[in-house]
Amino acid sequence: MTQTSTNTDPAVLTEVRDGVGVVTLNRPEVRNAVNRAVAVGVAAAMDDFDARDDVRVIVITGTGSTFCSGMDLKAFLAGEIPALPGRGLAGLTEAPPAKPLIAAVEGHALAGGFEIALACDLLVAAENAAFGLPEVKRGLVAAGGGLLRLPRRIPYQVALEAAFTGDPIDARRAHALGLVNRLAEPGQALVEALRLADAIAANGPLSVRVTKQILSEAPDWSQDEMWKRQEKLSGPVFVSADAREGATAFAEKRAPKWTGR
Repeated sequence: MTQTSTNTDPAVLTEVRDGVGVVTLNRPEVRNAVNRAVAVGVAAAMDDFDARDDVRVIVITGTGSTFCSGMDLKAFLAGEIPALPGRGLAGLTEAPPAKPLIAAVEGHALAGGFEIALACDLLVAAENAAFGLPEVKRGLVAAGGGLLRLPRRIPYQVALEAAFTGDPIDARRAHALGLVNRLAEPGQALVEALRLADAIAANGPLSVRVTKQILSEAPDWSQDEMWKRQEKLSGPVFVSADAREGATAFAEKRAPKWTGR
């Protein structure tokens, strides 16, 4: 398995594993709480991986036993802003990458940590993980995307209860609700997320990227415009080199060699 370091910022570590970019929040002493350095590091990592031809899928995880405990409140009180203009909390929540993004969650994903996970396309969690928006318990509001995304990912009334009470949802219930795609043994969330990432990375990168774009944007399209908008995005894929390669590889009974073009 190829591993290439691409970032030496101690708050955020990055590497490439066989076409999968891995972004690791690296502040275990504060349960990977988000400060300014994390926001800058995550934004830079996402931009780098989105632009690289050798990266087809991105996984975000945390060092140690906690995915992310949310905003670093001590840093916040000291005047640090853990968000970037146009990028949102952790440099991610308002502007996720164009490529598929998977969260690999161990332990807790709370407050801003849950909002980071909700900004991802897919979620893999250890069986003992938990998710929550406890902002109301601290006199705050989950304004990093939690209140916007959670009702779209789980039943509305369940989302209301979670947001109003601030109580966590355990991984098994989150899986039953459809929020978590795959469960893993404790300590194996990243391993399982990489398996899922490999299954995605095996497909045509151009078609996967456009598929994500359509899935992300379609809920906001009207009935009258949705087919035209889909055609505008998908049309170029059908005449791409990858489309020809996919058909040729199928006919020749071999694995395709994608170029993303």
